[in-house]
Amino acid sequence: MERLPMKLRDLAGDDFPEAADILAGPAGDVDILGLSSDSRQIAEGMLFAALAGSKADGSRFVDDAAAKGAVVAIASHPADSSIPVVVVDNPRRFLAIAAARLYGAQPETMVAVTGTAGKTSVASFTRQIWAYAGHAAAQIGTTGVVSPDRNDYGSLTTPDPVELQKLLAELASEGVTHAAMEASSHGLDQSRLDGVKLSAVGFTNLGRDHMDYHPTVESYMAAKMRLFDTLAPAGAPAVIFADDRWTETAIEVALASGLSIRTVGRKGGYLCLKRVEHFRHKQTAEIHADGKIYEVDIPLAGDFQVANALVAAGLAMSTGVPAAVAMAALEKLVGASGRLELVGQTKDGALAYVDYAHKPDALENVLSSVRPFTTGRVVVVFGCGGDRDKGKRPIMGEIATRLADVVIVTDDNPRSEEPATIRSEIMAAAPGAEEIADRAKAIRHAVGLLKTGDTLIVAGKGHEEGQTVGATTLPFSDHVEVRKALQDLAEGVAS
Repeated sequence: MERLPMKLRDLAGDDFPEAADILAGPAGDVDILGLSSDSRQIAEGMLFAALAGSKADGSRFVDDAAAKGAVVAIASHPADSSIPVVVVDNPRRFLAIAAARLYGAQPETMVAVTGTAGKTSVASFTRQIWAYAGHAAAQIGTTGVVSPDRNDYGSLTTPDPVELQKLLAELASEGVTHAAMEASSHGLDQSRLDGVKLSAVGFTNLGRDHMDYHPTVESYMAAKMRLFDTLAPAGAPAVIFADDRWTETAIEVALASGLSIRTVGRKGGYLCLKRVEHFRHKQTAEIHADGKIYEVDIPLAGDFQVANALVAAGLAMSTGVPAAVAMAALEKLVGASGRLELVGQTKDGALAYVDYAHKPDALENVLSSVRPFTTGRVVVVFGCGGDRDKGKRPIMGEIATRLADVVIVTDDNPRSEEPATIRSEIMAAAPGAEEIADRAKAIRHAVGLLKTGDTLIVAGKGHEEGQTVGATTLPFSDHVEVRKALQDLAEGVAS
């Protein structure tokens, strides 16, 4: 997948008129062999993007990059250096667009979905519907990259723009024609998706999250809506979940941006959910699509998974999949890892799920979703991450005690914070909850409490395979711990 060098002015195109004068001169003729915003990754012939971060200004590292072989730097303000420094208003956007031009190829059909919850499931479901329809399809997001030729575990919702464009070119070279990706608020705000050629966009919902990054929920929503008002081309389909309190805002932004609005859900006009029956291992949904009523057995638990499936079907249909094919594909869906994933059950039939819910709305959704098919008690094990939004901790404590019958507060990823402090901030709003610091012991205790008809939710980490304590990430999997506890219970091993 090797590409020839590109001239700097060709990488910039006409997108940065503020730098037109310098690009018209000798600097514009510089051959660029690669790009990076990390001076440590710079090699001979590369462009260095000096980005302003939360801890350091990249302009401080221009000389380091030049010493390693950088031939030009991009920055938001002038800097003295032995190499040309091209000043642009948004170096992050320059890096993303230049990466797209340098790597060139992308899957022909790209869609992106944003929202607080459901992005991973929507991307996964969209890929699965496309695959059912016969397309070579991929997904990119929190759980990594999945395509016909790879299943790579990852951790970033929206990758660095250079890595993203390199990945898209690789997928295209592997024959992938359709790709669905998650668009996080951080990724959108930092222009990581600029340069991705989108065929359709989607919005799931908005709840409290990333309040350590965004000053207000309105600014959080505005970052999400950059997918609609900046990145989606005019006339592109915007698939919007119709039943969220932020739906009208999303519709207003889509309308102002000249997008084709396609709402899905109980209030949906494009896909309308007429009725849904909840069962332990599936949901039967009656969906109005393309002038017909379809009765679909969706093999997933949780009302929110129906919502995710509808957004995914809307994106697939908006990119050419016939309604009948999309509806048939919904009956074959496999849930994304760690998204209300049934991990096992006791010999008495109590179910144990792992879910990624690590924010208030997500926890409320998952606990509410299992109640209709739970004849016994809802048991939840959860914690909150350190170095993140502290305000959500008492909110999640209140939600857990209101919606679950048994609440066990434990550690999540405490990072640099004192774990006991995090737990105490949850416990302050969780009267009657039990506190067990060790997450493995908390899970084992919860499994030991299960009786006939009970449902266990282990929430917060989902697909993650590590627990970050201080600066160290230790091997840890909720899936593994739940299965071990269930096995020991079945074999009568004492807790």
